[in-house]
Amino acid sequence: MSLSNLKEVPNEKSFYEQLSAAKKTLVVVHFWAPWADQCKQMNEVLEELSKANSDVNFLKVEAEELPEVSMKYEIEAVPTFIFFKNEKVIGKMNGADAPQLTKLVKQHINTIAPPSLADEDPKATLQERLKQLINAAPCMLFMKGNPDEPKCGFSRQMIGILNQHKAVFSSFDILTDPEVRQGLKEFSNWPTYPQLYIKGDLVGGLDIIKEMVEDGELENILPKEDDKEELLNQRIKSIINQSPVVLFMKGQPSSPQCGFSRQIISILNKTEVEYTHFDIFTDEAVRQGIKKYSDWPTFPQLYVGGELIGGLDIVKEMDENDELIDALKAH
Repeated sequence: MSLSNLKEVPNEKSFYEQLSAAKKTLVVVHFWAPWADQCKQMNEVLEELSKANSDVNFLKVEAEELPEVSMKYEIEAVPTFIFFKNEKVIGKMNGADAPQLTKLVKQHINTIAPPSLADEDPKATLQERLKQLINAAPCMLFMKGNPDEPKCGFSRQMIGILNQHKAVFSSFDILTDPEVRQGLKEFSNWPTYPQLYIKGDLVGGLDIIKEMVEDGELENILPKEDDKEELLNQRIKSIINQSPVVLFMKGQPSSPQCGFSRQIISILNKTEVEYTHFDIFTDEAVRQGIKKYSDWPTFPQLYVGGELIGGLDIVKEMDENDELIDALKAH
């Protein structure tokens, strides 16, 4: 009888050590809680899966006992399963669905591993991520908490000022990501929060913003509600240009949420060309806005070099005519 390969993770250090030791092997992590009956049932499922898949590492993380890890991977409910290769997330599943979990384990065993973190410069990788966050919207606020529930008085005052001026802005909760929280201080050379960026440039913290309000300067630089469509188009354009090949789809490559998205993922994976994706279910404004932006009413939508290639039918036709690989690799 095969032995179980399911391990309990006792602490944060052990979690990252086991991810690092796994290298290109698939790691399946169950974020669970002992009070949830569904979690106990899924632990039994994991036991059986681990016996049947000796080449996969299965880990159990008690979500409430390792809050920093749970926050980093945005665990909002239990049970949640996250799939890793080379210390990078390649898939996620929420809920107690044994058949789907079994299917995803088999699927991700054959998923090509992303580049190892050991092969990358961690500081350069973090800086690139910070740049993407800063430029995610024309007006970006890095704060403690979110606009509906600020977690400090300074963030609350900043939100009040922006709302008073009817500014259109996006925000990032630095409490959810310690790496971003510390890295942005050095990147911006600004030691405190909140921090307000407009068009990629740091404006300052609360004191600076208050001073600009008193001098009547803030009004002139803040994006307003009247600029909403233009700002949305700018955001869509930045997503389209985040990499040479970008796919707007329903769901994620590891778990497509419609048959058309599933088919186009299969075609793209066959080409072995790297691409990024955007799940249109995560942002209703982008979902509706890109239909108008691209004059293309359905999903998925594939962009290469910033230009729309088309949807599934066009991509299938290009693949059948041996034109797709050349179009993808040209950029």
